Amino acid sequence: MRKLEHAMHGGRIARAVLAALAFCALPLAAQAASNDNNVEWNGLFHDQGPLFDNHVEPTAAQAVTLTLRTFKGDITSANIKYYDSADGQFHWIAMSWSANDATGAFDYWKGTVPASASEKYYRFQINDGSATAWLNAAGISTSEPSSGDFFIVPGFTTPAWMKNGVIYQVFPDRFYNGDPSNDVTNGQYTYAGCATEKHAWGASVVSNVGGCNSAVFFGGDLAGIDQKLGYIKNTVGANILYLNPIFLSPTNHKYDTEDYMQVDPAFGSNALLQTLIADVHGTANGPHGYVILDGVFNHTGDTAAWFDRYHWSSVTGAYESQSSPYYSWYTFQSWPDSYSGFFGIASMPKLNYGASGSAVRNTIYGSSTSVVKTYLKAPYAIDGWRLDAAQYLDANGGDGSDATNHQIMAELRSAVKSVNPNAEILGEYWGNAGPWTDNGTEWDGAMNYDGFMQPVSEWITGRDYGNNAASISVSQFDSWLHGTRANYPTNVQQTMSNALGSHDTTRFGTRAGGDIWKTYLGLFFQMTYVGTPTIYYGDEYGMQGGADPDNRRTFDWTVGSATNSAVALTQKLIAIRNAYPALRTGSFMTLLTDDTARLYAFGRFDASNRIAVVLNNDSVTHSVTVPVWQLSVTNGSRLTDQITGTAYTVQNGQVTLSVNGHYGAILAQ
Repeated sequence: MRKLEHAMHGGRIARAVLAALAFCALPLAAQAASNDNNVEWNGLFHDQGPLFDNHVEPTAAQAVTLTLRTFKGDITSANIKYYDSADGQFHWIAMSWSANDATGAFDYWKGTVPASASEKYYRFQINDGSATAWLNAAGISTSEPSSGDFFIVPGFTTPAWMKNGVIYQVFPDRFYNGDPSNDVTNGQYTYAGCATEKHAWGASVVSNVGGCNSAVFFGGDLAGIDQKLGYIKNTVGANILYLNPIFLSPTNHKYDTEDYMQVDPAFGSNALLQTLIADVHGTANGPHGYVILDGVFNHTGDTAAWFDRYHWSSVTGAYESQSSPYYSWYTFQSWPDSYSGFFGIASMPKLNYGASGSAVRNTIYGSSTSVVKTYLKAPYAIDGWRLDAAQYLDANGGDGSDATNHQIMAELRSAVKSVNPNAEILGEYWGNAGPWTDNGTEWDGAMNYDGFMQPVSEWITGRDYGNNAASISVSQFDSWLHGTRANYPTNVQQTMSNALGSHDTTRFGTRAGGDIWKTYLGLFFQMTYVGTPTIYYGDEYGMQGGADPDNRRTFDWTVGSATNSAVALTQKLIAIRNAYPALRTGSFMTLLTDDTARLYAFGRFDASNRIAVVLNNDSVTHSVTVPVWQLSVTNGSRLTDQITGTAYTVQNGQVTLSVNGHYGAILAQ
């Protein structure tokens, strides 16, 4: 706290008394702040939210002004230290005091990084006399960090609609049968020794013949999705439809594409796909929406005409002849039966992307008639691609990412953005996707298994996404989240796909042991955390399911309605998210971790709203006192729980409330 010296001179006595009274109302930590050769870590904050970074997505011509928060009167100086990739050097920017916050507890310091086209990484050096602290995206330390800095990536933007939207993921065969006339029937065809099986809706997903689960069909299709858009867009409230693969393939999952240019007849037709996309884009069934298709470009199926293992095509495929025009599109160790498949799977031969300008690259994304560009353009005009097994696209037939992969991804991005600069590129990666997102030349975001699904599952259910025992405390959970956010620029964080489960993991409802209250808690966090909430169909009501194929059960339409408590909560939480930009693009600040009571509170805030989210991961109700002064919420302010409508008045910088077990509160100012 800045000292009151000289306040007694002249007519300042009254003001000094008022200042002293205000001082007494501040939390003790803030009162203790002074120039005492000790930087108070609890007062330090910066992220790249709108209050702390004036250009999260700067152009090359825009300087970036950064704001650092400290306790009032706590420090003597602060500097920005940034690395500029253009010259490979570190540079220093002295910061200057700018203002106090509304509570009088904090100082704001500002500094400006000059404009240029080069990528930069920055950290703060904070001094109180002889004491120094360092702050970067990874956290606060006494010694200078060597990694985990904040990002400035000029010219890199991610789609605003993705930042502000909610994804609903559909596995088409299992969602809704809108046209029984196109259903795959028993024994309709045989593929890889497995005859097709038509199962009744709601029946087992396991095949009647061992090893033939991919031959089980239920009749879900594009017509069914189109007929249920009102459920997706209005009842649930999602506005982005992500479809698992829909192109011609002999299996139910369609990750072994036979023809990228043809919608599988069991799902409908290319014309019906156009209708579905138009209906998602339209407003007859709810708000304007967006469509992301699954692009399986690492490999084809072995029935693809380019490969033609079973001689289904009139085209001479690579498996049939070394003279085939497509022979070089694949990698053979010993033709024809020894070739590179996706993780050795023979039914999924890997595409060989060769060098820039190769036939494969042109066919998949490079030419005007390529797969990627065709569906981005009219008459389809999809809004983005999810890239399956994206790290593995290469020219060497391997299953590891390499320099060729990054070249391919950069070319693919250029191709996508040349058609639609606002299209989304969402990569599948299960770890730190930074190598594909952090330079702004490849993906916009990734499937956030590492930074969302896994930690959320371990914290709430005590199981990992494979349903193995794995439990973490609240403080471990918060630390995990902090660390994984630091992996990415802010605009990437905001477009990471945050799902409770997917077609590749066990169902969240099963990991939760069928406890719907744990699903409630998962939904609370999913709709208030940084990133794009992604609902795997059925997770909104706690659908059960083990490992593949059990995680792909048919949707239960007896509970898929607003009368279901979990569906109703999903709708309400999405409406709250939509009402407050702070929940989508605002700052994120940890407010409280209580390992004993299993309580977690955090803030989301911007210039318009300050929101405290309080989560109780215990099985019993707890009273919790939340330090909302950290969000610069003033005493006497009212915070209203958006779930219950209950209003709370801030006293001594805090609010106290009761939160039910496995539930939450969203307190908005």
